[in-house]
Amino acid sequence: MILYFSGTGNSRYVAKSLAGLLKEDTVAIHKRIRAEDHTPIRSEGPLIFVVPTYAWRVPRLVEEWITKMRFYGNQNAYFILTCGDSIGNAEKYAIRLCAKKKFQFMGVYEIVMPENYLLLFNVPEEPEAIANVMRADYFIEKAAGFIQTGKRFPGTAPTPVQKLSGGLVNELFYDFLVHDRKFYVTEDCVSCGHCAAVCPLHDIRLVDGVPYWSGKCTHCLRCITSCPTCAIEYGKSTWGKWRYHCPISIE
Repeated sequence: MILYFSGTGNSRYVAKSLAGLLKEDTVAIHKRIRAEDHTPIRSEGPLIFVVPTYAWRVPRLVEEWITKMRFYGNQNAYFILTCGDSIGNAEKYAIRLCAKKKFQFMGVYEIVMPENYLLLFNVPEEPEAIANVMRADYFIEKAAGFIQTGKRFPGTAPTPVQKLSGGLVNELFYDFLVHDRKFYVTEDCVSCGHCAAVCPLHDIRLVDGVPYWSGKCTHCLRCITSCPTCAIEYGKSTWGKWRYHCPISIE
């Protein structure tokens, strides 16, 4: 079974591609989180978690959801992490999560996708993004090959910088940068409520038709990248930037 969390579509693309290759069912973790759904999951095949890298680790809200869940059947756990550059020392934390859940850790696999964190970085325009996604197909197939044969993903030794990024830098990143105080809407907002409807943490509410953020944001960017009128901004850092969403969709 493939369980994925996706804000801008990168991890969804990887999960759906894997599902086609492995003939596995998929579960959208962000939908389960939004619905506060902790119904136990039974899987005959391995558990394949496909998630983005948040500050060089599995997203905290995904870890929390997995921790609360009960999984029956196959206890082998693969982690496939999408990123714009590097997953850092994510393996360390995936191993720790597996120990907590008594999963058999089957490794972490990195798949580089187009940069999507437009709050800090420039994101590629659509033509470049499409080319980047297509390059990822090769690595998706390689990951599928390991899973099909029941082999662990090959591990890689993190560099000292990657270890630091996944540790102290991660803590500082969440403490000082992951907040929603800079989100606001421009006059282009049409009060459609789409941002509130897609937020996995129910962080957004409409007051007299105007979206307000409530302080629970995890920076998944589902709101800003899926706003139909591009009315959501984050301070000045998103001005003039293309609202990245994975340009290739797989059903």
